[in-house]
Amino acid sequence: MSKLLNISSSPHVRDGSTTQSIMWDVVIALIPATVFGIWNFGINALLLIVTCIVTCVLAEYIWEKCMKLPLTVSDGSAVLTGLLLALNLSSSFPLWMAILGSVFAIIIVKQLFGGLGQNFMNPALGARCFLMVSFAGQMTSFAYNGPVGLHYQSGKELDAITTVTPLAAIKSGETANLADMFFGNIAGTIGETSALALLIGAAYLLIHRIISLKIPVTYLVTFAIFMLLFGGHGFDLNYLAMELCGGGLLLGAFFMATDYVTSPITPKGQIVFGIFLGILTGVFRVFGASAEGVSYAIIICNLLVPLIERVTIPTPFGKEGIKDGK
Repeated sequence: MSKLLNISSSPHVRDGSTTQSIMWDVVIALIPATVFGIWNFGINALLLIVTCIVTCVLAEYIWEKCMKLPLTVSDGSAVLTGLLLALNLSSSFPLWMAILGSVFAIIIVKQLFGGLGQNFMNPALGARCFLMVSFAGQMTSFAYNGPVGLHYQSGKELDAITTVTPLAAIKSGETANLADMFFGNIAGTIGETSALALLIGAAYLLIHRIISLKIPVTYLVTFAIFMLLFGGHGFDLNYLAMELCGGGLLLGAFFMATDYVTSPITPKGQIVFGIFLGILTGVFRVFGASAEGVSYAIIICNLLVPLIERVTIPTPFGKEGIKDGK
Protein backbone atom coordinates (compact mmCIF):
# COMPACT_ATOMS: atom_id res chain seq x y z
CA MET A 1 0.00 0.00 0.00
CA SER A 2 2.91 2.37 0.67
CA LYS A 3 3.84 2.23 -3.03
CA LEU A 4 0.46 3.47 -4.23
CA LEU A 5 0.51 6.74 -6.16
CA ASN A 6 -0.87 9.54 -4.02
CA ILE A 7 -2.93 11.95 -6.16
CA SER A 8 -3.81 15.32 -4.65
CA SER A 9 -4.99 18.71 -5.81
CA SER A 10 -2.56 21.55 -6.46
CA PRO A 11 -0.44 23.17 -5.21
CA HIS A 12 2.00 20.26 -5.11
CA VAL A 13 4.95 20.33 -2.71
CA ARG A 14 8.13 20.23 -4.77
CA ASP A 15 10.83 20.69 -2.12
CA GLY A 16 11.34 21.08 1.59
CA SER A 17 11.39 24.88 1.63
CA THR A 18 9.33 26.60 4.29
CA THR A 19 8.62 30.22 5.09
CA GLN A 20 11.00 29.96 8.01
CA SER A 21 13.85 28.46 5.98
CA ILE A 22 13.46 31.05 3.22
CA MET A 23 13.46 33.98 5.65
CA TRP A 24 16.56 32.75 7.44
CA ASP A 25 18.31 32.09 4.13
CA VAL A 26 17.76 35.73 3.17
CA VAL A 27 19.09 36.80 6.58
CA ILE A 28 22.19 34.67 5.99
CA ALA A 29 22.61 36.20 2.54
CA LEU A 30 22.61 39.66 4.12
CA ILE A 31 25.38 38.80 6.59
CA PRO A 32 28.26 39.95 4.30
CA ALA A 33 26.66 43.37 3.81
CA THR A 34 25.76 43.57 7.50
CA VAL A 35 29.25 42.68 8.73
CA PHE A 36 30.84 45.09 6.29
CA GLY A 37 28.42 47.84 7.34
CA ILE A 38 29.37 47.35 10.99
CA TRP A 39 33.08 47.35 10.10
CA ASN A 40 32.65 50.42 7.91
CA PHE A 41 30.51 52.53 10.25
CA GLY A 42 31.36 51.19 13.70
CA ILE A 43 29.35 50.64 16.87
CA ASN A 44 26.54 52.99 15.82
CA ALA A 45 25.68 50.69 12.92
CA LEU A 46 25.59 47.66 15.23
CA LEU A 47 23.32 49.44 17.72
CA LEU A 48 20.96 50.51 14.93
CA ILE A 49 20.75 46.96 13.52
CA VAL A 50 20.09 45.41 16.92
CA THR A 51 17.51 48.10 17.75
CA CYS A 52 15.53 47.60 14.54
CA ILE A 53 15.54 43.79 14.79
CA VAL A 54 14.55 43.71 18.47
CA THR A 55 11.83 46.33 17.95
CA CYS A 56 10.33 44.48 14.97
CA VAL A 57 10.27 41.17 16.84
CA LEU A 58 8.73 42.73 19.95
CA ALA A 59 6.17 44.69 17.93
CA GLU A 60 5.03 41.55 16.14
CA TYR A 61 4.92 39.52 19.38
CA ILE A 62 2.97 42.16 21.34
CA TRP A 63 0.50 42.75 18.49
CA GLU A 64 -0.23 39.05 18.03
CA LYS A 65 -0.59 38.56 21.77
CA CYS A 66 -2.98 41.49 22.09
CA MET A 67 -5.01 40.41 19.04
CA LYS A 68 -4.98 36.76 20.17
CA LEU A 69 -3.36 35.68 16.90
CA PRO A 70 -0.99 32.76 16.37
CA LEU A 71 2.57 33.75 17.21
CA THR A 72 4.75 33.95 14.10
CA VAL A 73 7.94 35.58 15.38
CA SER A 74 9.83 32.31 14.94
CA ASP A 75 9.38 32.36 11.15
CA GLY A 76 12.12 34.99 10.85
CA SER A 77 10.08 37.51 8.86
CA ALA A 78 10.20 40.13 11.63
CA VAL A 79 13.96 39.65 12.00
CA LEU A 80 14.40 40.09 8.26
CA THR A 81 12.22 43.22 8.22
CA GLY A 82 14.25 44.77 11.03
CA LEU A 83 17.54 43.90 9.38
CA LEU A 84 16.49 45.27 5.98
CA LEU A 85 15.21 48.48 7.54
CA ALA A 86 18.46 49.01 9.45
CA LEU A 87 20.54 48.36 6.34
CA ASN A 88 18.55 51.11 4.61
CA LEU A 89 19.39 53.68 7.28
CA SER A 90 22.41 55.87 7.90
CA SER A 91 24.57 54.84 10.86
CA SER A 92 23.99 58.30 12.37
CA PHE A 93 20.21 57.90 12.33
CA PRO A 94 18.66 58.44 15.81
CA LEU A 95 17.64 55.23 17.56
CA TRP A 96 14.22 56.50 18.63
CA MET A 97 13.35 57.25 15.01
CA ALA A 98 14.50 53.76 14.03
CA ILE A 99 12.18 52.32 16.69
CA LEU A 100 9.29 54.35 15.28
CA GLY A 101 10.05 53.10 11.77
CA SER A 102 10.28 49.49 12.94
CA VAL A 103 6.88 49.68 14.63
CA PHE A 104 5.42 51.26 11.49
CA ALA A 105 6.83 48.43 9.34
CA ILE A 106 5.36 45.67 11.48
CA ILE A 107 2.07 47.13 12.69
CA ILE A 108 0.96 49.43 9.86
CA VAL A 109 2.40 47.79 6.75
CA LYS A 110 2.35 44.14 7.79
CA GLN A 111 -0.04 43.26 10.60
CA LEU A 112 -2.94 45.60 9.82
CA PHE A 113 -3.25 43.94 6.43
CA GLY A 114 -3.29 40.40 7.79
CA GLY A 115 0.32 39.58 8.57
CA LEU A 116 2.90 37.81 6.47
CA GLY A 117 1.63 37.09 2.99
CA GLN A 118 -1.03 39.81 3.08
CA ASN A 119 1.03 43.01 3.07
CA PHE A 120 0.66 45.08 -0.10
CA MET A 121 4.21 46.50 -0.02
CA ASN A 122 7.59 45.55 1.38
CA PRO A 123 7.40 46.44 5.11
CA ALA A 124 11.01 47.58 5.39
CA LEU A 125 10.75 49.85 2.36
CA GLY A 126 7.36 51.13 3.48
CA ALA A 127 8.94 52.13 6.78
CA ARG A 128 11.92 53.70 5.03
CA CYS A 129 9.65 55.87 2.88
CA PHE A 130 7.66 56.80 5.99
CA LEU A 131 10.86 57.88 7.73
CA MET A 132 12.04 59.73 4.63
CA VAL A 133 8.84 61.78 4.56
CA SER A 134 8.81 62.34 8.33
CA PHE A 135 12.52 62.95 8.99
CA ALA A 136 14.07 63.94 5.66
CA GLY A 137 17.02 65.71 7.25
CA GLN A 138 18.14 62.77 9.34
CA MET A 139 17.49 60.28 6.52
CA THR A 140 19.79 62.19 4.14
CA SER A 141 22.60 62.84 6.60
CA PHE A 142 25.46 60.38 6.15
CA ALA A 143 28.50 60.00 8.40
CA TYR A 144 31.56 58.06 7.29
CA ASN A 145 34.42 56.97 9.57
CA GLY A 146 36.63 55.39 6.92
CA PRO A 147 39.61 57.78 7.31
CA VAL A 148 40.72 56.37 10.67
CA GLY A 149 43.26 58.52 12.47
CA LEU A 150 42.52 61.59 10.38
CA HIS A 151 43.82 64.75 12.03
CA TYR A 152 42.91 68.32 11.24
CA GLN A 153 44.41 71.70 12.03
CA SER A 154 42.75 71.69 15.42
CA GLY A 155 44.88 68.69 16.33
CA LYS A 156 41.82 66.63 17.18
CA GLU A 157 41.20 63.20 15.73
CA LEU A 158 37.72 62.77 14.24
CA ASP A 159 35.74 59.56 14.57
CA ALA A 160 33.64 60.30 11.50
CA ILE A 161 32.96 62.93 8.90
CA THR A 162 29.65 64.00 7.42
CA THR A 163 29.70 63.81 3.65
CA VAL A 164 27.55 63.22 0.59
CA THR A 165 27.12 59.85 -1.05
CA PRO A 166 28.90 59.13 -4.37
CA LEU A 167 25.57 59.23 -6.20
CA ALA A 168 24.86 62.70 -4.86
CA ALA A 169 28.35 63.78 -5.88
CA ILE A 170 27.87 62.42 -9.41
CA LYS A 171 24.49 64.11 -9.73
CA SER A 172 26.00 67.46 -8.76
CA GLY A 173 28.73 67.11 -11.39
CA GLU A 174 31.55 65.93 -9.12
CA THR A 175 33.53 62.70 -9.47
CA ALA A 176 33.57 59.45 -7.53
CA ASN A 177 35.88 56.45 -7.29
CA LEU A 178 34.43 53.28 -8.83
CA ALA A 179 36.72 50.96 -6.87
CA ASP A 180 35.68 52.54 -3.57
CA MET A 181 32.03 52.16 -4.57
CA PHE A 182 32.48 48.50 -5.47
CA PHE A 183 34.34 47.55 -2.30
CA GLY A 184 32.41 49.91 -0.02
CA ASN A 185 34.80 52.58 1.22
CA ILE A 186 32.16 55.28 0.84
CA ALA A 187 29.37 57.05 2.69
CA GLY A 188 25.81 55.79 2.48
CA THR A 189 23.36 53.66 4.37
CA ILE A 190 24.67 50.76 6.43
CA GLY A 191 23.93 48.00 3.94
CA GLU A 192 24.24 49.64 0.55
CA THR A 193 27.89 50.73 0.39
CA SER A 194 29.64 47.49 -0.62
CA ALA A 195 28.51 46.18 -4.01
CA LEU A 196 30.84 43.20 -3.53
CA ALA A 197 29.20 42.16 -0.23
CA LEU A 198 25.73 42.45 -1.78
CA LEU A 199 26.73 40.38 -4.81
CA ILE A 200 28.11 37.67 -2.52
CA GLY A 201 24.75 37.57 -0.73
CA ALA A 202 22.89 37.54 -4.05
CA ALA A 203 25.00 34.59 -5.21
CA TYR A 204 24.00 32.71 -2.04
CA LEU A 205 20.30 33.30 -2.78
CA LEU A 206 20.70 32.16 -6.38
CA ILE A 207 22.68 29.04 -5.48
CA HIS A 208 20.04 28.03 -2.94
CA ARG A 209 17.27 28.90 -5.43
CA ILE A 210 15.62 31.35 -3.08
CA ILE A 211 15.28 33.86 -5.91
CA SER A 212 15.43 33.72 -9.69
CA LEU A 213 17.25 36.06 -12.04
CA LYS A 214 14.12 37.30 -13.84
CA ILE A 215 13.37 40.35 -11.70
CA PRO A 216 16.95 41.43 -10.77
CA VAL A 217 18.38 41.04 -14.27
CA THR A 218 15.39 42.71 -15.98
CA TYR A 219 15.55 45.51 -13.41
CA LEU A 220 19.28 46.14 -13.79
CA VAL A 221 19.35 45.82 -17.59
CA THR A 222 16.38 48.18 -18.01
CA PHE A 223 17.95 50.68 -15.63
CA ALA A 224 21.28 50.47 -17.47
CA ILE A 225 19.64 51.12 -20.84
CA PHE A 226 17.68 54.05 -19.39
CA MET A 227 20.83 55.63 -17.93
CA LEU A 228 22.73 55.23 -21.21
CA LEU A 229 19.91 56.95 -23.06
CA PHE A 230 18.92 59.66 -20.60
CA GLY A 231 21.71 59.86 -18.02
CA GLY A 232 23.43 62.72 -19.80
CA HIS A 233 26.82 60.98 -20.02
CA GLY A 234 26.35 59.12 -23.29
CA PHE A 235 27.94 55.69 -23.60
CA ASP A 236 30.16 56.19 -20.56
CA LEU A 237 30.61 52.73 -19.01
CA ASN A 238 32.45 54.09 -15.97
CA TYR A 239 29.49 56.34 -15.16
CA LEU A 240 27.09 53.46 -15.75
CA ALA A 241 29.08 51.18 -13.44
CA MET A 242 29.00 53.81 -10.69
CA GLU A 243 25.23 54.16 -11.05
CA LEU A 244 24.85 50.37 -10.78
CA CYS A 245 27.13 50.07 -7.75
CA GLY A 246 25.89 53.19 -5.98
CA GLY A 247 22.92 53.70 -3.72
CA GLY A 248 20.49 50.94 -2.87
CA LEU A 249 20.16 49.52 -6.38
CA LEU A 250 21.79 46.13 -5.76
CA LEU A 251 20.23 45.82 -2.30
CA GLY A 252 16.82 46.59 -3.76
CA ALA A 253 17.17 44.45 -6.89
CA PHE A 254 18.24 41.23 -5.18
CA PHE A 255 16.79 41.47 -1.67
CA MET A 256 13.60 43.56 -1.82
CA ALA A 257 12.23 43.59 -5.35
CA THR A 258 12.27 39.77 -5.21
CA ASP A 259 10.07 39.62 -2.11
CA TYR A 260 7.62 36.75 -2.70
CA VAL A 261 4.61 38.58 -1.29
CA THR A 262 4.97 41.90 -3.10
CA SER A 263 6.26 40.77 -6.51
CA PRO A 264 4.38 39.04 -9.36
CA ILE A 265 4.20 35.26 -9.48
CA THR A 266 3.64 35.03 -13.24
CA PRO A 267 6.82 34.69 -15.35
CA LYS A 268 5.83 37.45 -17.79
CA GLY A 269 4.68 39.57 -14.86
CA GLN A 270 8.12 39.37 -13.26
CA ILE A 271 9.71 40.67 -16.45
CA VAL A 272 7.18 43.53 -16.69
CA PHE A 273 7.76 44.25 -13.00
CA GLY A 274 11.52 44.47 -13.56
CA ILE A 275 11.09 46.77 -16.56
CA PHE A 276 8.88 49.14 -14.59
CA LEU A 277 11.38 49.13 -11.73
CA GLY A 278 14.26 50.02 -14.01
CA ILE A 279 12.39 52.83 -15.73
CA LEU A 280 11.08 54.36 -12.50
CA THR A 281 14.47 54.20 -10.78
CA GLY A 282 16.05 55.88 -13.80
CA VAL A 283 13.38 58.59 -13.84
CA PHE A 284 13.86 59.32 -10.14
CA ARG A 285 17.64 59.42 -10.39
CA VAL A 286 17.92 61.48 -13.57
CA PHE A 287 14.94 63.83 -13.34
CA GLY A 288 14.20 63.80 -9.60
CA ALA A 289 15.63 66.05 -6.93
CA SER A 290 17.26 63.12 -5.12
CA ALA A 291 20.15 61.03 -6.42
CA GLU A 292 18.40 57.87 -5.20
CA GLY A 293 15.02 56.41 -6.11
CA VAL A 294 15.09 52.66 -5.54
CA SER A 295 12.78 52.67 -2.52
CA TYR A 296 10.04 54.68 -4.17
CA ALA A 297 10.34 52.71 -7.41
CA ILE A 298 9.83 49.40 -5.59
CA ILE A 299 6.96 50.73 -3.48
CA ILE A 300 5.12 52.05 -6.54
CA CYS A 301 5.65 48.81 -8.44
CA ASN A 302 4.43 46.82 -5.40
CA LEU A 303 1.13 48.65 -5.79
CA LEU A 304 1.00 47.71 -9.47
CA VAL A 305 1.51 43.98 -8.88
CA PRO A 306 -2.23 43.03 -8.90
CA LEU A 307 -2.68 44.77 -12.25
CA ILE A 308 0.52 43.25 -13.67
CA GLU A 309 -0.58 39.75 -12.65
CA ARG A 310 -4.04 40.30 -14.09
CA VAL A 311 -2.73 41.09 -17.58
CA THR A 312 0.03 38.44 -17.57
CA ILE A 313 -1.94 35.36 -16.51
CA PRO A 314 -0.62 32.40 -18.54
CA THR A 315 -3.04 30.79 -20.99
CA PRO A 316 -4.06 27.33 -19.70
CA PHE A 317 -2.75 24.41 -21.76
CA GLY A 318 -5.16 23.58 -24.58
CA LYS A 319 -6.91 26.96 -24.39
CA GLU A 320 -4.65 28.87 -26.81
CA GLY A 321 -7.35 29.22 -29.47
CA ILE A 322 -10.22 29.93 -27.09
CA LYS A 323 -11.26 33.56 -26.59
CA ASP A 324 -13.97 34.92 -24.32
CA GLY A 325 -14.76 31.42 -23.13
CA LYS A 326 -15.68 30.19 -26.63
